[in-house]
Amino acid sequence: MISVRYIEAPAAYEKSGPAVFLAGGISNCPDWQAEAAALLSDRDDLTVINPRRAGFSFSEQTAVEQITWEYAQLRQADVILFWFTVGSVQPITLYELGVHATREVPLAVGTDPAYPRRLDVEVQLSLARPGLTIHRSLAATVAAASELLSGF
Repeated sequence: MISVRYIEAPAAYEKSGPAVFLAGGISNCPDWQAEAAALLSDRDDLTVINPRRAGFSFSEQTAVEQITWEYAQLRQADVILFWFTVGSVQPITLYELGVHATREVPLAVGTDPAYPRRLDVEVQLSLARPGLTIHRSLAATVAAASELLSGF
């Protein structure tokens, strides 16, 4: 039996089976990705792509590497899970949501009820993706991503 594979930035990822990208804050935010990955750990033949690096040291070079890595991985993912948590407005994640909301890729989106731009996310997505549910907990967002992945 094949079990979940875990890819963390900046590790190389070669497409193999269904993959979910954990899009959301990585700076000044809690490590919600660890919780999401744990909730997906019982999935067989799944790759979890996590942009959060252990021990990230910011420099212009590492920032360019990170942005480039995320750009490529977001386009390889079968499902993108967006989670907007407290701690940061997450402008890059908002940008990525705007880009991928206009693509055909399946999205699972959630915002912490205390996320300061929650209303922006809800209104923009109601326009770009009418009918898309915006979840209010990480567990519900992960469950929605898992349901979307069942089609692959």
